[in-house]
Amino acid sequence: MPRKSDTYDAASISVLEGLEAVRKRPGMYIGSTSRKGLNHLIYEIVDNAVDEHLAGYCTHIRVTLEKDGSCTVEDDGRGIPVDMHEKGVPAERLVFTTLHAGGKFDNSVYKTSGGLHGVGSSVVNALSAYLDIRISRDGSIHHDRYEKGEPVLPLENGLLPKIGKTKQTGTTVNFLPDAEIFEKTRFSATEVKSRLHETAYLNPKLTILFEDLRGDEPQREEYCEPEGIVGYIRDLNRNAQVLHEPVLLKGESEGIRVEAAFQFVNEFRENVLGFCNNIFNAEGGTHLTGFKTIFTSVMNNYARELGVLKEKDPNFTGADIRTGMTAVVSIKHPAPRFEGQTKTKLDNPDASRVCSKVIGEQLVLFFDRNLETLKTVLSCAEKAAKIRKTEEKAKTNLLTKQKYSFDSNGKLANCEKKDPALCEIFIVEGDSAGGSAKTARDRNYQAILPIRGKILNVEKATIDKVLANAEIKTMINAFGCGFSEGYGNDFDITKLRYDKIVIMADADVDGAHISTLLLTLFYRFMPELIYEGHVYIAMPPLYKVMPKKGAEEYLYDDKALERYRRKHKPGSFTLQRYKGLGEMDADQLWETTLNPETRRMKKVEIEDARLASSVTEVLMGSEVPPRKAFIYEHARDAELDI
Repeated sequence: MPRKSDTYDAASISVLEGLEAVRKRPGMYIGSTSRKGLNHLIYEIVDNAVDEHLAGYCTHIRVTLEKDGSCTVEDDGRGIPVDMHEKGVPAERLVFTTLHAGGKFDNSVYKTSGGLHGVGSSVVNALSAYLDIRISRDGSIHHDRYEKGEPVLPLENGLLPKIGKTKQTGTTVNFLPDAEIFEKTRFSATEVKSRLHETAYLNPKLTILFEDLRGDEPQREEYCEPEGIVGYIRDLNRNAQVLHEPVLLKGESEGIRVEAAFQFVNEFRENVLGFCNNIFNAEGGTHLTGFKTIFTSVMNNYARELGVLKEKDPNFTGADIRTGMTAVVSIKHPAPRFEGQTKTKLDNPDASRVCSKVIGEQLVLFFDRNLETLKTVLSCAEKAAKIRKTEEKAKTNLLTKQKYSFDSNGKLANCEKKDPALCEIFIVEGDSAGGSAKTARDRNYQAILPIRGKILNVEKATIDKVLANAEIKTMINAFGCGFSEGYGNDFDITKLRYDKIVIMADADVDGAHISTLLLTLFYRFMPELIYEGHVYIAMPPLYKVMPKKGAEEYLYDDKALERYRRKHKPGSFTLQRYKGLGEMDADQLWETTLNPETRRMKKVEIEDARLASSVTEVLMGSEVPPRKAFIYEHARDAELDI
């Protein structure tokens, strides 16, 4: 039970600095203004409710996607303080209008939280067309409202107006993302549900309710996972051939709680996820470094003791030992430091030290009592090491270094500049489009790489077939940074020769399929290209309209054509439809697709790595029924770009 002395009132709210122009630079706080940043608004409010759960006061969180496009997050915690702060305003207004104001800076209020940035609530407020908040606390329901970050309700005797009485406690926040800020304002139910389910796995005593009221029929889900991260491991491996039961390791040192679960499957891949204070760290961090290092050390020691490795044998690499591993590492840290507001990478040195200590001790205790599981894990490492050595020889033969300017078929038209920060490469399907692109480009900084038709679907292929594919070899050689796969990693992002890798396919179904195959290749074998923001998709127009009076226009999709037809009389213009990039002359291709001043491109981003991997497996794998089920389930969520 919470200690009565852990008071949470206006005095608990610490202020570091005032609210600055978040609306001018939203990417600094939420990563981007794409759907990824949009969904991040929900996560910031949910994370505040989860912090209340970690403090021992909240057991239920409800997240509702409303019909009007807004989102409501409700919790049964203590309720944000509403009494007068020493700054002369109600504490709640301080939380929602001041950066770095909140209870997370008072260690007696929150022992652990999702970070020390303290900007979540105020940033969501600043980036919302409106934000409405109701706080149940001290027997009353307190109400406040903001528009574009500014309060619009008058105070009553200096405090928030009361709109009712209640015996309950908690906070309800309803907000509508500002269309002036975000590229799209429709939340992704799939991604939000994935994040909420993940949060439930990390908090076994928490129940999260999700509702989507935007469709014809309301969609409801309840997430409660009493098995915690062990259940998460089972879920991640639900479609895999598992080799043993999940193993749970946990302990505490230096005030940091560590919990890790792992299980090996009969696949040549590694899936290790890191969390700090319930926040997924997409780029890992010191806690994962500590986990991986000690796991490798312990397993090599056992391999020597059991004779799996002889005296003259080199140690297994970390990749050897983690081949087939699915693991979740979750720590609770009283003072986490992250690289960036979106908390993608943990930076605390003590997290590595504590993880190494706790996991090392618990791992030895477990394996000393579970010899069969130990042998299973070592057999995976042994098998991976053999394959790695075989593949190293194969790579030497298959990936011979080519001249910088041309691939093995002499088709890469490279750019003249050598500074990667200035260069970009366009992957173009077909000789005709490739020829036009080579003529249209600015050869100073734009390279053109034509490929023939649809490349290999790497989700269904073995590694030797992937490496033997001529088109894939050409791309690997052109990019210059190698590739990575489940039992080795020869990828080095610092050797990338181009800042932008642009997929330039026709604006039709076949072009979309080619783009999907290329994205699957990058995601499975060169994922850092996507995570580091180097992959783009060109958006060539579908139509060119030539009015009898006025300027010609390019239209990029059917919706744009519909809008144009509504505004222009039939017969007042001539319409040209581009069946492919090869139908454009060099000037048109430059103007619409290559010229940085006039072109349109989409940057490829991954918000949820776990969800992305699962969806890629479903949509690009060999099993047809799951693919059909996914398409039918998500058809109503499809949204065309306008």
